[in-house]
Amino acid sequence: MANDYGSHRDQRDQRPAGKRFRTNAPAPAPRPAANAPRPRAAAPRPARGTAPRPQRVQAPSQARAHGRSGGVHPAYAQAAAKRSKLPVIFGVLIAIAVVAVAAVFVFPRVFGGSGEAIEAGQPVNVVIPEGATGDVIAQTLVENHVVEDAGEYYAAVKKLGAEMQLKPGEYRFETLQDPISVVKQLVAGPNVEGVKLTVPEGKTVAQTASIVEEVYGISADDFIAQAKASNYVADFAFLSEAADDSLEGFLFPKTYTFQGTPTADQIIRAMLGQFQVDVLDALDFNAGLASIKARFGVELTAYQLLDLASIVEREGLHAEQRSHVASVFLNRLAGKGDFAGRPYLQSDATLMYVTGGEVAANDIQTIDSPYNSYKNAGLPPTPICSPSAEAINATLNPTDSNDLYFFITQDEEFFSETYDDHQKSWE
Repeated sequence: MANDYGSHRDQRDQRPAGKRFRTNAPAPAPRPAANAPRPRAAAPRPARGTAPRPQRVQAPSQARAHGRSGGVHPAYAQAAAKRSKLPVIFGVLIAIAVVAVAAVFVFPRVFGGSGEAIEAGQPVNVVIPEGATGDVIAQTLVENHVVEDAGEYYAAVKKLGAEMQLKPGEYRFETLQDPISVVKQLVAGPNVEGVKLTVPEGKTVAQTASIVEEVYGISADDFIAQAKASNYVADFAFLSEAADDSLEGFLFPKTYTFQGTPTADQIIRAMLGQFQVDVLDALDFNAGLASIKARFGVELTAYQLLDLASIVEREGLHAEQRSHVASVFLNRLAGKGDFAGRPYLQSDATLMYVTGGEVAANDIQTIDSPYNSYKNAGLPPTPICSPSAEAINATLNPTDSNDLYFFITQDEEFFSETYDDHQKSWE
């Protein structure tokens, strides 16, 4: 069971057109007559709050040259005083723009989607499934806030030339960690030493719960209560077809390592993630289902194929044998030969899902259950176990045969087209 992620405008400084200001400064005094005596002028004494009244106007530069502080301010000086508020206004506008940009580009990097602050340097454990693609790894790191930008992660991978060197396993990272250091650790390998959980192929949810309880002490009942498709379908779309809210068939069999004591939720998520990687991402379901329809005349959904593969897992012992077993069940579903008009799987494995053990001869007639494939046509409601990738692949690629029966032991196998030949296989 495999992803992509505003604009700015050049705002030029637009100033208002300049205005011509008038002043109330007095006109210069009239020049005296040429033959009039030149009066002796006293030093000007400016009044408080008023402009001085000198006999003649002196340019500011001249006044400064003589160290004087008096004199009439020219018109442009008054205009400049009035325009001095503009830089303040522009400063406020720039500050508002900076805050707006930060709100769009910076705050999302600091706060998670829920609005809760993501504090840098917080420890976080991440599991990289075996066979995970680069996109899956990037998504896992972003979702756990190890890195906030997938683009920075890809850039780090490219810079270090690490595309083919990343290793699966459990890692201890920190939130908002430097992408280069993250990639270096992925190249070095897992840095978490934990307790291993091994779930063999062909186990049911209940059997998996018992293994989890034995390894981690998590109550089997609590694990089973948590193992509902409705709890995970939002994150794992392939569960949308799951019947009876069941995770049967999806808890992928493998060895997992967790630090400390994981929760039931953490274990289930790891197993579902591995199903996505080892099954949906690795196997071509579309091609396999199309081939089955063309060769056997049986049309199956991906979920129904998983259902059938779970039975093939329990009936066969190895890949080649399982492909042959799959062809037998498909021939029965197609209603060939002795099964014309009665497409019954007639599998002891489906009854064992009910009994939890061996199947007695009278169980075939007495057990009233939708998992009794001797009394109910077609497939059971859900898978009966979690099949291996090998069994699923074998079911997607069944052997070309017209066989309708098989008899398999640890040492030998017999396939036949008729019931008479089938009876001879154990004589």
